[in-house]
Amino acid sequence: MRFAMIGMDRSIAVYDAFVAAGWTPVKIITPPVDNVFDFNGEILNRASALKLPVQMSRPTDTDLKRLAEDGCDTLVVCYCPWRIGDWSRYLRHAINFHPSPLPKGRGSLPTIRAVAEGHREWGVSCHKISPHFDEGDVLAQRRFELSPQETFDSINAKTDMAFRSLAVEVATRFDTLWENAQAQPAAEYWPMLSAEESKLDWHWTVEQLLRRARAFGKLGVRADYGGVPLVVRQLTGWVEAHDHRPGTVFVNGNPRGLVVAVADGYAALVEWNAAPAVKPAP
Repeated sequence: MRFAMIGMDRSIAVYDAFVAAGWTPVKIITPPVDNVFDFNGEILNRASALKLPVQMSRPTDTDLKRLAEDGCDTLVVCYCPWRIGDWSRYLRHAINFHPSPLPKGRGSLPTIRAVAEGHREWGVSCHKISPHFDEGDVLAQRRFELSPQETFDSINAKTDMAFRSLAVEVATRFDTLWENAQAQPAAEYWPMLSAEESKLDWHWTVEQLLRRARAFGKLGVRADYGGVPLVVRQLTGWVEAHDHRPGTVFVNGNPRGLVVAVADGYAALVEWNAAPAVKPAP
């Protein structure tokens, strides 16, 4: 079949699986990226190598109609921030590769909450695209274990590897999986953790603090340093009895060597910077 791909560099394994299975790509659509956490250089190279048209904006009804006119059968989506319109008026199929074991974890970036809440099992899903985010019938899934020390980077690496094998199955058994897709039970939507939920509380235990920091990883968690807001991207700590008030700060040797007293020990800020100022609403 002929397909259009919506994704970024993290989606390449999915794209490659469909090409390897004999599918013909007709277009690449990629969202704008920051080139800090998300990238699209490699998927654009794939497009350039085959001289595929590229779009870097949300596909409109007109775009979907043009895909159909170009003989596109299927829209394949992986890591896309946009809501897709009513594709069924133009295309035969549209599927999304979602980084959670649906119906658990609907919504964007569910892997952060999975680590923050200490889940011991996770997974990925391929589902039909529906009018509501992540609610379509499920074609196939992959599940894997999480460790007590899971991090933002490790769960996302496991997710990407699971997408790799899931995409092979979907691409090679597509018609059967599409016809036998299973409706999801009751929704379990996971909103992004709020700004308050992404903030460290020095009254927490060392284990609670480290798990929240691991969940956000290089995205960073918020913390307060004597009234100054910080973004912390790497944190370590240890359990030790003390009589300091939680939040007491110790500077060890250099201004960046901050250690903070917490409920049952100490937290050391390894990588951090001042949080950007929040502009007041007009």
